[in-house]
Amino acid sequence: MKLPWKLPGFMLFLFYYTNHFCLAQDYDTNSDARPALPKGEELCNGIFLSYNFISRTKEFPHLRNVSAQSWAFKSTVTIMNTGTQLLQAWKIFIGFQYKEILVSASGAVLTNGADFPADVGNGTYLSGYPQSDLETSIDTAGDLSQIQLQIELSGTQFGLKPPRTPMPRAIKLVNAGYKCPAATHRKTSMYVCCVRDPKYKAKELKTKFLPRQKGDLLISYDVTQAYGNNYLAQVTMENHNPLGRLDHWNLTWEWMRGEFIYSMKGAYVREVDTTDCLYGLAGQYYQEMDFSKVLNCHKKPIIFDLPAERANDTELGKIPNCCRNGSLLPVTMDGSKSKSVFQVQVFKIPPDLNRTAIYPPQKWKIVGVLNPDYTCGPPIRVDPAQFPEPSGLQAIKLALASWQVVCNISQPTKGNFRCCVSFSAYYNESVIPCETCACGCQDTEKCNPHEQAMLLPAEALLVPFANRSVKARAWAAVNHFHVPTPLPCGDNCGVSINWHLTSDYNQGWAARITLFNWKRINFENWFTAIQFKKAGSGYERLYSFNGTLLKNLNNTIFIQGLPGLNYLMGMVDGSNPKTDPNVPGKQQSVISFRKKRKPVINIAKGEGFPSRVLFNGEECALPRHIPIGNGYGFSLNLMPLLLFPVLTFLLIEIHNY
Repeated sequence: MKLPWKLPGFMLFLFYYTNHFCLAQDYDTNSDARPALPKGEELCNGIFLSYNFISRTKEFPHLRNVSAQSWAFKSTVTIMNTGTQLLQAWKIFIGFQYKEILVSASGAVLTNGADFPADVGNGTYLSGYPQSDLETSIDTAGDLSQIQLQIELSGTQFGLKPPRTPMPRAIKLVNAGYKCPAATHRKTSMYVCCVRDPKYKAKELKTKFLPRQKGDLLISYDVTQAYGNNYLAQVTMENHNPLGRLDHWNLTWEWMRGEFIYSMKGAYVREVDTTDCLYGLAGQYYQEMDFSKVLNCHKKPIIFDLPAERANDTELGKIPNCCRNGSLLPVTMDGSKSKSVFQVQVFKIPPDLNRTAIYPPQKWKIVGVLNPDYTCGPPIRVDPAQFPEPSGLQAIKLALASWQVVCNISQPTKGNFRCCVSFSAYYNESVIPCETCACGCQDTEKCNPHEQAMLLPAEALLVPFANRSVKARAWAAVNHFHVPTPLPCGDNCGVSINWHLTSDYNQGWAARITLFNWKRINFENWFTAIQFKKAGSGYERLYSFNGTLLKNLNNTIFIQGLPGLNYLMGMVDGSNPKTDPNVPGKQQSVISFRKKRKPVINIAKGEGFPSRVLFNGEECALPRHIPIGNGYGFSLNLMPLLLFPVLTFLLIEIHNY
């Protein structure tokens, strides 16, 4: 079959122009393949968040009980800046709801400083590390590596078998100034677009760093000198809570890039150990270094304050505001002792051998002895700190770089208290003791951790709980109280406080507060704080303690020991240790109150008992009940006595009439 001569010519023409057009440059597309973008981000003008469930596998042991069966899951979280403003120190919330245990999160850390694996069944907060800021597409020419971060999550979840998918109940950005609607849910994914809040008034930034934040305890990590392979940092801790406190503090953090502590001034490490350096990457790089002079190579060093006698030590001291023996007092008590400072020399390893390659440690934690629990956030880059010029001239010296760690006091829950309160009153001979297991129970084989504490005679408060069972049984027998089997467990608190109402009269009322120290340590410069719902404003005076009414803190009564009597001594052995019980350290004082016209105080209904008690900054567990009258106290109604002569007079008059 012969083809027409025009057909081959047409095919040659088409082939030529097709190749010509293919060689033309296209300005609308990129020859490099772009990564797939999260669904729904095209219309987002803010911060786009997405959660994608990838897979899960059944873990050992394999159980028939669905709620107890564990599953290993993998998922990803994508956070992308699709707006016009830089997102600094991003922080997100993921509302896990299936008893999840998070094992790892690439590119992120737990905001509360906890370690992996972590129980996140009630949701968790994540912060970025090392990429904590997300630039805008405008400032980076659409560079996804700077405006977007993908976090790979792995963990364990319970109780939801396939084909159902264990999705979080919510995801959102929690940075100030952003609003997030409810997330859009799909079968294996969810996403949300968080936008700027038009009502939020952000502070005008003088630099590109975030302003310093407020909190109960503020820690500043300031780099003052930097070299190629090491730098010098100053750590400053400031107590900003008027009722917060730390005693014999221990500070820890986690090095994320192989750093180690070469030397310190103003503080010291609990363990001088260089093993991790000698047998690790640091030992391979610093082959000529004498590691006997290195202080600590632990990934999580534990740092403590020096005693006061080391303040002028030329090798370890000579740092202003150092060497307080671990005490950080509130400003309401002594503002000159509310700050603690130390210096640390840090060595780095490759690839961070540039003087500007400085990464602060993460996962900060600080604890004290019978002090409140502090939850610390991640380090946030802030404006460089200012220091006085060492020469003494009227000039300031700026730090090379500064990070701030904000720590806030956590509200204790039952079993996590460290002190407790008992109630008693003049109108009832029984004492309502501290709650069962108020400060935790480790051994419950011979006692009931769920049984309500038994009423006690007053003298039982003077002996340890281990010696109270005989007195409690005898008191129950005399008063016909129920005796549970087994007996309730003890409170297990290191410090207990008894609040005893002593009198109630027309113009005022009085109480007696007694502090018991069941620990073997002494509490120097102790304080306690008392709050009432109504009665606090009527505070008059303390007779054996110093007391101050803090009207700006809900009429809190701030109580301290008198000068020379500010030691709450520790527990000691009885006169005969084999037969006599231990004797707690004890201090007490009477406290008087005035009754004002407003608000009206009703002592008999319990308004004379505190609603909140703190010891050395730690909130104490309160009883769930208050004493009531049981026949030992009485009240007199004068109205019948006044009416009796009047009625008698009227009857006589009627009879005579």
